[in-house]
Amino acid sequence: MDIDAVVHEKRPRPTLAILTYDDGERIFRGNRENYIDLIRTGQELGVNVYVTTTSDFKISGKNTLGYVYDFNAKRWKKTEVPVPNVVYNRIPFRKFELLPEVQQTLQACLKHGQIRLFNPSFFNKWTLFEWLNKSDVTRKLVPATQKLTTSEDLAELLQKHRALYLKPVRGKAGKGIMKVAKSTSKLRPNDFQLSIQDKTRSIISYYPTISSLWTQIRNLAGNQDYIMQQAIPLATFKNRPFDLRVLVQKNAKGHWSVAGVGARLAGKLSITTHVPRGGSIDNPKKLLSSTFGLQDTKKIIRRTKRTAITIAKQIEKASGQTLGEMSMDLGVDTKGNLWFFEANSKPMKFDEPPIRKRSLENLINYSAFLAGMKKRKRTRARKRIRTRMRTRSPLAAPKRKKASVRLLKPTEGG
Repeated sequence: MDIDAVVHEKRPRPTLAILTYDDGERIFRGNRENYIDLIRTGQELGVNVYVTTTSDFKISGKNTLGYVYDFNAKRWKKTEVPVPNVVYNRIPFRKFELLPEVQQTLQACLKHGQIRLFNPSFFNKWTLFEWLNKSDVTRKLVPATQKLTTSEDLAELLQKHRALYLKPVRGKAGKGIMKVAKSTSKLRPNDFQLSIQDKTRSIISYYPTISSLWTQIRNLAGNQDYIMQQAIPLATFKNRPFDLRVLVQKNAKGHWSVAGVGARLAGKLSITTHVPRGGSIDNPKKLLSSTFGLQDTKKIIRRTKRTAITIAKQIEKASGQTLGEMSMDLGVDTKGNLWFFEANSKPMKFDEPPIRKRSLENLINYSAFLAGMKKRKRTRARKRIRTRMRTRSPLAAPKRKKASVRLLKPTEGG
């Protein structure tokens, strides 16, 4: 990569800044291999890409500090770079994003007249369900979901549904998820069963009363806010549940599109399908066809893509934010119905090569679209000004309104 091209190009190409957070041990936080892939794809598609941190990023002048990657030397270089047209928020953790100084940077981007910021924040699980419940179309895709506040609410929802998932509102990658169910053990027919996800396996314990169960849940949850959600009987492959991971992104025209559909198969001892919790990546067609057959599988995948785009549009509309991508977990129950479980505004990298390639291209093309959209708006404004100026001759005296003369009647004025 010609590093000087980022700074000294006479007619600069669109510029994308990947915004992340400082790291005391490394140069910055986040998946650096992912950033390198984006920089490489940007070179191929005509967009300059660099990485910047919230502490270095200043937008008051024409230039700021950022990191560019030298592919020949295989190293990062901190240098002065142009203030970007577009900012892609990849701050990796909520605790960083919520810091006052970081919020100040994000708000400055949102208010800046020449910069377009997309995906300005993490999603909140409870807020997501509120957004989806505003639409009749998406409401029916959401399992019964409530805030976890009291033992009475827990007992009431357990009366309606045999099993519930308890999820931290600000959770990520399946961390902190619990499952509550009425016991299936013949030795404990009246007990409540609590399953806790511990890395790649689950730990099961039993409680004779809702009160004792609640005490343990509160101990485990600590100060975190949780939701409780109806457990959907998912389709299985070799007795292991699976769900679908869908990557939805905007394309070069600014329209939502599906970059790909993957599948995650739960581990033998796991209560979730998340890979960090024991789940594994698999082929969606293979898993679905084992239950539904090849023809119905094709229909389910087509329906999954349409549904994912519908959900993405509703989330963006209800959030009032500019969003460029999200991943979402969709479940397929034993009857082939689709269910929405969660969405992530900071998707992890998809390992499936076709999805990975398409996702990088979409991000760069959408960034170019955002940069061009601002330019087109300014061009239209300049055309309107020129048109107005042409309609007026600079030498002609301005038109004056004719003075209105009111004739006085003889009786007026004396």
